[in-house]
Amino acid sequence: MQHSRAITKKSASNLALAFILLPKPKRDAMSALYAFCREVDDVADEDSVTVETRRTQLAEWRADIQRACENQTPQFPINREFQLVIQKFKLPFALFDELIKGCEMDLEKLRYENFEELELYCYRVASVVGLLSIEIFGYKNPACHEYALHLGKALQLTNILRDVKNDAARGRIYLPLDELKKFNVTESEILESKYSERYFALANSISERAKKFYSLAQKTLPPEDRKSMVAAELMGSVYWQLLMKLERGKFNVFGPQPLKLSKPQKLALIFQSWLRYVAGAKTSSYGTR
Repeated sequence: MQHSRAITKKSASNLALAFILLPKPKRDAMSALYAFCREVDDVADEDSVTVETRRTQLAEWRADIQRACENQTPQFPINREFQLVIQKFKLPFALFDELIKGCEMDLEKLRYENFEELELYCYRVASVVGLLSIEIFGYKNPACHEYALHLGKALQLTNILRDVKNDAARGRIYLPLDELKKFNVTESEILESKYSERYFALANSISERAKKFYSLAQKTLPPEDRKSMVAAELMGSVYWQLLMKLERGKFNVFGPQPLKLSKPQKLALIFQSWLRYVAGAKTSSYGTR
């Protein structure tokens, strides 16, 4: 797992942070999953490479992960490590295919007309990762699938609100265009990092939708699977606190200092999640103020 561990260690991702609460075998398995996700995402995001080249590279990753899923020999080192995890937890190729389709959307779409389009994107790049993750975490109740779907969308919408400025710098706007129109915010205002009360109202509406997904995740997590989902619950807690910080800052992400959680804040959340796990908490630490 040396390649996977190196990629995970190098990353400052909140997802990688959550692995600390897992036993080592599952931590290694999640590192392999994370490394695969990181690699295909980096392919899609490498703007210095032509779209057609990136499309070809993603097709190569799709073919290689299919080889890993079908007990053939993968070509990429990451997938050779990942193959052991895929076999052990019976991870289906169909989910990897959906994930890569999400990456391909970033090659083709710089705008989303409505929430229906955006939710498909959120499903592919976030909920699918959740569906793969719960297979590694282990669960008893199939309702965990619904939990993964809702939590993935909640986390991705939070990401979108945090990254509006960075995405705009690359010509991307993930906020639905019909919502921009509803709140009288123009594309040029976002691309030029212009904050306004109209933008606050727009971002707040996206936040309310994210909160609904956090609430749905909280409600659909089966009680018997709460302990096995400790890493996912930590993710929910971290991103919920990030959303609350964005809200306190009135969603103004256009300034010189990014709105994000500090390392001490994240460490405190890890400790709190561990305490809740040990105490056998029966509720999630997100979705309520």
